[in-house]
Amino acid sequence: MTHHPSAGHGSPDDEYLETPPGSTYEHTDADARPLVRFLVGCLISAVVIHFGLAGAYKLLVNIGIAQEASERQYPMSQGQEHPLPPAPRLQQFPENDRFDFQTEERRLLTTYAWGNKAAGTVRIPVADAMRLTLERGLPSRPAAEASEGTPAGMMPADSSSGRTLERRRQ
Repeated sequence: MTHHPSAGHGSPDDEYLETPPGSTYEHTDADARPLVRFLVGCLISAVVIHFGLAGAYKLLVNIGIAQEASERQYPMSQGQEHPLPPAPRLQQFPENDRFDFQTEERRLLTTYAWGNKAAGTVRIPVADAMRLTLERGLPSRPAAEASEGTPAGMMPADSSSGRTLERRRQ
């Protein structure tokens, strides 16, 4: 690789040896002026684009307001209120709704009330209902009734929950 003769140096290494006094950088590095020019150009173009878009936006808004004032899109609906969207709608305060729901459920499960006064049914707390069920027991058929009508050698099938009969395996 040969060095350019007009530079006044005998070899490329001679350039690095001669740096002007007080210099804080090597003069053989890249020039910073093109980079600064590019950044200034980017800044100027960003400002121009910003103001251009702001002007275009204001123009479009003014055109839209003028069109809206001149004619309504649906003139028959001017006096009508907008209907609510169909259910389900978003909850504004879901935490409050959940708390109200849980409070109402807790009240229903822990208080006495009439279920149907005409039929004589009442609602009792769950804890009392479980205690009464343990005391009284669950209704069941006597063993003699359960085996009546079952032919000899047959037993209720597991696959049909006892609705059909199958032969007993010996």
